[in-house]
Amino acid sequence: MRRAGFLLCGDWHTAEDLAQAALIKVYARWRTLRSPQKASAFTRTALVRTWIDWQRKRSSTEVPTGSMPERSAGGDDAETRVTLLDALAQLLPMQRAVVVLRYWQDLPVEEVARLTGRKPATVRSDAARGLAALKAVLTEKETVR
Repeated sequence: MRRAGFLLCGDWHTAEDLAQAALIKVYARWRTLRSPQKASAFTRTALVRTWIDWQRKRSSTEVPTGSMPERSAGGDDAETRVTLLDALAQLLPMQRAVVVLRYWQDLPVEEVARLTGRKPATVRSDAARGLAALKAVLTEKETVR
């Protein structure tokens, strides 16, 4: 949950808060979640919807930073990961959620639609637009180098 939360919000501390908020929702509904599959699906849904709610309620005093903090040099994989996370941070919240759920967590379109409360066609268009935006950002970063 924490890793999925990090992929959604891009910050480990916020991801921990997000996972905790989602687990509180799961705890409140625990008696109605009888099978592990229902609990897992409800937990994932609670995590995504909590993050979307937080994006809607973002305070006007919060200002996103222009760059990620420096990371330790760990080779090309670490640099690629930071670049990708920077690019993900530039997507719209719903596009980011769809891209993370669809491609990072490898969920089918129907499951992503159920989790986000959208139609499958909207999920497909959000995914296409999100990937196009990621490609544009990553291409721009490559030309800057």
